[in-house]
Amino acid sequence: METLIALAAVAVLIALGMRLIHRLNSQHDARIAAHHFSDPFPAIFRPPGHGPRTPKEQGTRRRPTGTWP
Repeated sequence: METLIALAAVAVLIALGMRLIHRLNSQHDARIAAHHFSDPFPAIFRPPGHGPRTPKEQGTRRRPTGTWP
């Protein structure tokens, strides 16, 4: 009889732990979904010349390879 009670208590504790982990994971997922990693802050802007470069601009800034400086 004591073994059955101990097994039931262990099963209840496992179920409570699973529920707690599930709730923490869902909170974490909601926090990640609400945060936009690639969006800049709305009040911050980049000065001229510091924005993302086009492929043409990237090619003009590259140094030729195979030559001594």
